[in-house]
Amino acid sequence: MAKRETIVHWFRKGLRIHDNPALTVAVDKVRANPAKYCLRPIFVLDPGIRKWLRVGPNRWRFLQQTLANLDENLRSINSRLYVVRGNPVEVFPKLFADWNVSLLTYEHDIEPYAVKRDSTVEEQARKHRVEVHIEKSHTIFDPEGIVKKNGGKPPLTYQRYATLASACKIPQPLPVPQKLPAKETSPEADKEERKNPSCYDPPTMEELDIEEASMGQCKFPGGESEALRRMNEILSRKAWVCKFEKPNTSPNSLEPSTTVLSPYLKFGCLSVRLFYSRIAETIKGQKHSQPPVSLIGQVMWREFYYCVAAATPNYDKMVGNGICTQIDWDTNKDHLEAWTHGRTGYPFIDAIMRQLRQEGWIHHLARHAVACFLTRGDLWISWEEGQRVFEELLLDADWALNAGNWMWLSASAFFHQYFRVYSPVAFGKKTDPEGKFIKKYVPELARFPAGIIYEPWKANLETQKKLGCIIGKDYPNRIVVHEDISKVNIQRMSAAYKRNKAQKDGGTEEDDSVSSGSGGTPGKKRPSSTGSTAKGKAAPKKRKIEATIEKFLKKK
Repeated sequence: MAKRETIVHWFRKGLRIHDNPALTVAVDKVRANPAKYCLRPIFVLDPGIRKWLRVGPNRWRFLQQTLANLDENLRSINSRLYVVRGNPVEVFPKLFADWNVSLLTYEHDIEPYAVKRDSTVEEQARKHRVEVHIEKSHTIFDPEGIVKKNGGKPPLTYQRYATLASACKIPQPLPVPQKLPAKETSPEADKEERKNPSCYDPPTMEELDIEEASMGQCKFPGGESEALRRMNEILSRKAWVCKFEKPNTSPNSLEPSTTVLSPYLKFGCLSVRLFYSRIAETIKGQKHSQPPVSLIGQVMWREFYYCVAAATPNYDKMVGNGICTQIDWDTNKDHLEAWTHGRTGYPFIDAIMRQLRQEGWIHHLARHAVACFLTRGDLWISWEEGQRVFEELLLDADWALNAGNWMWLSASAFFHQYFRVYSPVAFGKKTDPEGKFIKKYVPELARFPAGIIYEPWKANLETQKKLGCIIGKDYPNRIVVHEDISKVNIQRMSAAYKRNKAQKDGGTEEDDSVSSGSGGTPGKKRPSSTGSTAKGKAAPKKRKIEATIEKFLKKK
């Protein structure tokens, strides 16, 4: 009797069994001819990944929980997860030969590392006569299709992207695949399995070298089951969903004021196509908020960034990035370290950064505040440094969104009203005047009253002693004076924009500093940029922006 052929589904992102087109293709082929085929869904755990990828304990725990849950869910359709240890480009030639593989399926990925890796694996598959089937399901719309509709260039405004996407068909989510025949639960064992039946089990925290006992509370457990539970719970609050507007949520509430589904979308525990369709069902026939501030609008922001990222070389860097303004950022290791660990002397900023390190998640508007503070607002440190810290600490650290948002908040791309700076004092007071958020994450200041908790340096020494926290000893002095440095940095940004403009061919491009683009806080709708302007209009626009800066500085 001929040895059965193995169909491998390769999980990378898309760590779910619902609405997983590539997995469904594999399952359906096995179901159609179980005598000929067996299925092995795999996840390749590369031990060397720690050497180059910045991943903190919270995200490792989320991944570990997700893989364990994925294994459980695969067993519900009479399969299981095979976690293979090793580098994918070294692992696959062996698997193709040892497992008699005839078909490899997986979900498309736009990230540069993934593109290079997948190209190598596809070439290996050809050499071993293995068919490769790829599906695009990590986003609703195909980024390449949108770019093609836009004349071969990525749309650089949310409004333009939304216009292009509105003409595209929205794919309907697929159900969980039908069960495989019961005998498929144990395909032919290979040598490794015979030696060690548990060799392909999901990793433990110990294997990942994470001391779970030393970690904080797990507020957002990983996995498809938790993602679906969380989504269903949120969408059951119909009135909340219909009224949702991102700018009206709180960046410093003690419990999240948004969905916190971003980690589940990042890992693909939740299908974005399913989420989109379920939101649409929930608001159908109801009075509801509109994009870009609505929940549908938030999904479309994710689509927008993925599209731009897929078509922009060096997207996660300043140099060589065609959409990114070149800025003469400073290097200051002490300031970067203080920001990273929540020791800037600004309680609102420090509370956010400590929450990030403890829990792996912070509100989107809180990200705005700390990103502006690090870059153009106060510390004048490159957005690439902030991107690296977020890449390590965020559960939802997504390559496309992380770089896109950092460029936005540093006014390097997308948003160009660089003179609009977040106050590290006033912004947090709007939604938490008593400073409860600060008291939770900066406990040194727990006894400080509402009047001074955002500006503890204003308390005299006697008051500080009574409140149990001496500034400069128990809690750091502020590392910069926002009121002064922000004005200096606005002028530095103005100079950087002028330099970039001077380098543009013939000076025919519109001055970035007055381009609306999709500018402003994400979620606040603004008119679309015209993209270019005649030479004769350049001088009036220059005078206009300089007058605007002058007016803004006088207010401050």
